[in-house]
Amino acid sequence: MDTQDTTILDLPPEHAGIFAALAYPGVNYRTVTDARVPVFVGTAVGSIIYPPFTAMGLDRRGKIVAGAVFNCFTGADVHATIAGHVWTRGFLADVGEYLFNQLKVERVTAITHQEKVVRIAQRLGGKVEGRLRNHFGRGRDGLVIGILRDDWKF
Repeated sequence: MDTQDTTILDLPPEHAGIFAALAYPGVNYRTVTDARVPVFVGTAVGSIIYPPFTAMGLDRRGKIVAGAVFNCFTGADVHATIAGHVWTRGFLADVGEYLFNQLKVERVTAITHQEKVVRIAQRLGGKVEGRLRNHFGRGRDGLVIGILRDDWKF
Protein backbone atom coordinates (compact mmCIF):
# COMPACT_ATOMS: atom_id res chain seq x y z
CA MET A 1 0.00 0.00 0.00
CA ASP A 2 1.26 3.44 -0.86
CA THR A 3 1.63 6.01 1.86
CA GLN A 4 -0.79 8.82 1.18
CA ASP A 5 -1.40 12.23 2.65
CA THR A 6 -4.81 12.71 4.18
CA THR A 7 -6.22 15.99 5.37
CA ILE A 8 -8.54 15.56 8.28
CA LEU A 9 -12.24 16.01 7.50
CA ASP A 10 -15.37 16.56 9.53
CA LEU A 11 -17.52 13.47 9.96
CA PRO A 12 -21.28 13.51 9.47
CA PRO A 13 -23.36 14.35 12.57
CA GLU A 14 -24.14 10.69 13.27
CA HIS A 15 -20.43 10.20 14.04
CA ALA A 16 -20.11 13.27 16.28
CA GLY A 17 -18.31 12.59 19.51
CA ILE A 18 -16.71 9.27 18.61
CA PHE A 19 -13.72 10.71 16.83
CA ALA A 20 -13.19 13.84 18.90
CA ALA A 21 -9.76 14.52 17.43
CA LEU A 22 -11.33 15.22 14.05
CA ALA A 23 -11.86 18.75 15.30
CA TYR A 24 -8.49 19.84 13.94
CA PRO A 25 -9.22 20.98 10.37
CA GLY A 26 -6.26 21.40 8.07
CA VAL A 27 -3.93 19.12 10.05
CA ASN A 28 -2.27 16.64 7.72
CA TYR A 29 -2.10 12.97 8.53
CA ARG A 30 -0.84 10.11 6.42
CA THR A 31 -1.49 6.40 6.42
CA VAL A 32 1.64 4.34 7.11
CA THR A 33 2.41 0.64 7.35
CA ASP A 34 5.77 0.61 9.12
CA ALA A 35 7.09 -1.09 12.27
CA ARG A 36 6.13 1.83 14.53
CA VAL A 37 2.44 0.89 14.25
CA PRO A 38 2.42 -2.48 16.09
CA VAL A 39 4.67 -0.98 18.79
CA PHE A 40 2.19 1.90 19.25
CA VAL A 41 -0.84 -0.39 19.31
CA GLY A 42 0.80 -2.96 21.60
CA THR A 43 1.92 -0.29 24.05
CA ALA A 44 -1.53 1.31 24.06
CA VAL A 45 -3.34 -1.96 24.80
CA GLY A 46 -0.67 -3.25 27.18
CA SER A 47 0.28 -6.29 25.15
CA ILE A 48 3.03 -7.55 22.89
CA ILE A 49 1.69 -8.27 19.42
CA TYR A 50 3.46 -11.25 17.91
CA PRO A 51 3.82 -11.88 14.17
CA PRO A 52 2.51 -12.72 11.73
CA PHE A 53 0.45 -9.56 11.32
CA THR A 54 -0.03 -6.56 9.11
CA ALA A 55 -0.44 -3.05 10.48
CA MET A 56 -1.75 0.33 9.37
CA GLY A 57 -1.29 3.55 11.27
CA LEU A 58 -1.96 7.23 11.15
CA ASP A 59 1.16 9.40 11.24
CA ARG A 60 1.04 13.05 12.27
CA ARG A 61 4.31 14.95 11.98
CA GLY A 62 6.39 11.80 12.36
CA LYS A 63 4.45 10.35 15.30
CA ILE A 64 1.93 7.49 15.21
CA VAL A 65 -1.37 8.70 16.71
CA ALA A 66 -3.60 5.74 15.83
CA GLY A 67 -3.19 2.26 14.48
CA ALA A 68 -4.71 -1.08 13.64
CA VAL A 69 -2.96 -4.46 13.66
CA PHE A 70 -4.51 -7.35 11.75
CA ASN A 71 -3.75 -11.01 12.48
CA CYS A 72 -5.41 -14.42 12.68
CA PHE A 73 -6.29 -14.21 8.98
CA THR A 74 -8.46 -17.17 7.91
CA GLY A 75 -9.51 -16.07 4.43
CA ALA A 76 -13.02 -14.95 5.33
CA ASP A 77 -12.07 -13.28 8.64
CA VAL A 78 -9.22 -11.32 10.21
CA HIS A 79 -8.82 -10.13 13.80
CA ALA A 80 -8.11 -6.47 14.53
CA THR A 81 -6.43 -4.78 17.47
CA ILE A 82 -6.85 -1.01 17.44
CA ALA A 83 -5.60 1.93 19.48
CA GLY A 84 -5.56 5.71 19.23
CA HIS A 85 -7.76 8.73 19.44
CA VAL A 86 -7.46 10.23 15.97
CA TRP A 87 -9.29 8.68 13.04
CA THR A 88 -9.76 10.29 9.63
CA ARG A 89 -12.10 9.39 6.82
CA GLY A 90 -9.05 8.76 4.67
CA PHE A 91 -7.58 6.32 7.17
CA LEU A 92 -10.88 4.48 7.60
CA ALA A 93 -11.23 4.29 3.82
CA ASP A 94 -7.67 2.90 3.59
CA VAL A 95 -8.50 0.27 6.24
CA GLY A 96 -11.64 -0.75 4.35
CA GLU A 97 -9.76 -0.89 1.05
CA TYR A 98 -7.09 -3.13 2.58
CA LEU A 99 -9.46 -5.45 4.43
CA PHE A 100 -12.30 -5.84 1.97
CA ASN A 101 -10.65 -5.27 -1.42
CA GLN A 102 -7.08 -6.53 -0.96
CA LEU A 103 -7.49 -9.27 1.66
CA LYS A 104 -11.05 -9.88 0.46
CA VAL A 105 -12.32 -10.77 3.93
CA GLU A 106 -16.04 -10.95 4.61
CA ARG A 107 -15.65 -9.81 8.20
CA VAL A 108 -13.34 -8.28 10.78
CA THR A 109 -13.41 -9.50 14.38
CA ALA A 110 -12.36 -7.49 17.42
CA ILE A 111 -12.49 -8.36 21.11
CA THR A 112 -12.61 -5.62 23.73
CA HIS A 113 -13.62 -4.96 27.31
CA GLN A 114 -14.10 -1.23 26.68
CA GLU A 115 -17.62 0.06 26.07
CA LYS A 116 -16.15 3.03 24.19
CA VAL A 117 -14.59 0.68 21.64
CA VAL A 118 -17.92 -1.14 21.29
CA ARG A 119 -19.69 2.16 20.52
CA ILE A 120 -17.07 3.13 17.93
CA ALA A 121 -17.27 -0.29 16.27
CA GLN A 122 -21.05 -0.06 16.15
CA ARG A 123 -20.83 3.30 14.41
CA LEU A 124 -18.51 1.73 11.85
CA GLY A 125 -21.09 -0.99 11.19
CA GLY A 126 -20.15 -3.57 13.82
CA LYS A 127 -22.37 -5.69 16.03
CA VAL A 128 -21.67 -7.31 19.39
CA GLU A 129 -21.77 -11.04 18.72
CA GLY A 130 -20.90 -12.52 22.07
CA ARG A 131 -19.05 -12.45 25.37
CA LEU A 132 -15.86 -14.30 26.36
CA ARG A 133 -15.94 -14.65 30.12
CA ASN A 134 -12.71 -13.66 31.92
CA HIS A 135 -11.00 -13.16 28.55
CA PHE A 136 -8.91 -10.24 29.88
CA GLY A 137 -8.47 -11.69 33.37
CA ARG A 138 -10.71 -12.45 36.31
CA GLY A 139 -13.88 -10.38 36.09
CA ARG A 140 -12.87 -8.75 32.77
CA ASP A 141 -14.99 -10.25 30.02
CA GLY A 142 -14.25 -9.69 26.35
CA LEU A 143 -16.98 -8.57 24.00
CA VAL A 144 -16.71 -10.08 20.51
CA ILE A 145 -17.49 -7.54 17.78
CA GLY A 146 -17.96 -8.40 14.13
CA ILE A 147 -17.98 -5.95 11.25
CA LEU A 148 -19.17 -7.41 7.96
CA ARG A 149 -18.09 -6.19 4.54
CA ASP A 150 -21.68 -5.19 3.72
CA ASP A 151 -22.00 -3.20 6.97
CA TRP A 152 -18.68 -1.24 6.81
CA LYS A 153 -19.53 2.48 6.81
CA PHE A 154 -16.42 3.80 5.08
